[in-house]
Amino acid sequence: MSAQIRDERFREMIGDTVELERLAGGFTFTEGPIWHTQEHHLTFSDMPADHMRRWSPSTGVTTLRQPSNMANGNAYDAQGRMLTCEHATSRVTRTEADQSITVLASHYDGQELNSPNDIVVRRDGLVFFTDPTYGRMEFFGVPREPELSFRGVYCVKPDGSGLSLLADDFAQPNGLCLSLDQQRLYVNDTERSHVRVFDVNAQGDASGGDVWVTLDGEAEGHPDGMKIDSLGNLYCTGPGGVHVFTPDGVCLGVILMAELTANFTWGGEDLRQLFFTSSTSLYRCETRTAGLPAF
Repeated sequence: MSAQIRDERFREMIGDTVELERLAGGFTFTEGPIWHTQEHHLTFSDMPADHMRRWSPSTGVTTLRQPSNMANGNAYDAQGRMLTCEHATSRVTRTEADQSITVLASHYDGQELNSPNDIVVRRDGLVFFTDPTYGRMEFFGVPREPELSFRGVYCVKPDGSGLSLLADDFAQPNGLCLSLDQQRLYVNDTERSHVRVFDVNAQGDASGGDVWVTLDGEAEGHPDGMKIDSLGNLYCTGPGGVHVFTPDGVCLGVILMAELTANFTWGGEDLRQLFFTSSTSLYRCETRTAGLPAF
């Protein structure tokens, strides 16, 4: 387990080598990791097990929520409330401070969403999420026919109003993240193995959508989880592991993983640790570049 270095700048960002530490295992298929910067713990989903788990250096892995409605992607808003994409219910929900659940999105134009997958919250509170059909498939969700004829990318206001469709021409939209200035939205397409970029205005409307990069490689893996670091570099899962791109789209290299890795996030006290949700296991490694705090 190491790295495929394609550009020497990779060493400055990640390191000369990548030392992966396996923190826990025995899961079914892990996803949606988020790091709480104040309480110093990692929350992640185990979709097929219908289980949300939490890891911390002091307690190891514990149960946060079971059942979880086959939760997938998670995010924090500026108040530290957790937002979750639920495969089994086709909902986007928010866990309030008193642990009650608020539904932010479940239907578009009178039809049930496919299965919200990944999610990101802008500083102003606007919520962006992807809606492929994976949660309507065996193993990853509850098998059922979709009501919508497309797989979209959406924006919704923090009070759950104003759900708007930003794009409907994806094969399977999956991971997404905002640029450092939060004026661009990157969304990957798992089936087409590329990342597209949209301009997003103050109201959350999107324009553009050109292909930004295509992920290549012969190893197992496809675009799924995606994040940017504190310097604006973009990281995306793909063939072999996690691909690292500069802000202008140059691939510097790949963090090679021993297991199929669906997602990752930064954590640790200095946000220089990468945590990977890798199918049956949770891994981490040290990096030289910090990530961004969730809130």
